[in-house]
Amino acid sequence: MLIRTATLNDLEAVSKMEAACFPPAEAATREIFAQRLASYGNHFWLLFEGEQLLAFADGFVTNEPDLFDAMYEKAELHNEEGQWQMIFGLNTLPAFRRQGLAGQLLRRIIADTRSQGRRGVVLTCKERLIPYYAKFGFRDEGISNKSRHGGAVWHQMRLEF
Repeated sequence: MLIRTATLNDLEAVSKMEAACFPPAEAATREIFAQRLASYGNHFWLLFEGEQLLAFADGFVTNEPDLFDAMYEKAELHNEEGQWQMIFGLNTLPAFRRQGLAGQLLRRIIADTRSQGRRGVVLTCKERLIPYYAKFGFRDEGISNKSRHGGAVWHQMRLEF
């Protein structure tokens, strides 16, 4: 397995995987990914086996302590000097789920974020995934009052160093 950061050359693969992993109301579009990759491709973590992309995670860095909906759409809100690594999505191809790939990505994100001297990592998830993220040290801060992305109910979770 290889984990690396992304470039614009990864746009097609990332867009296809997102569409396979999230409902249309929650999935980022190809255009949004193009903006994200151009602005903060170094905050995309891609996991490959050989040439095949099996999983990826992305998000930007900010000084805002809470994840809010505009962050998904506005790559220009990225601040490379920010204290918080936001995670907008953690994707694994359906056929490769439950093999620990997402966990490998999370451990890498946590290690990279810590080594960059940031305060921690913030993400939102659905209630059923709270125990999963808790295994990595994230704590549930309750239902987010700042994100209703895709019309869903999201719990904000934080891992503070």
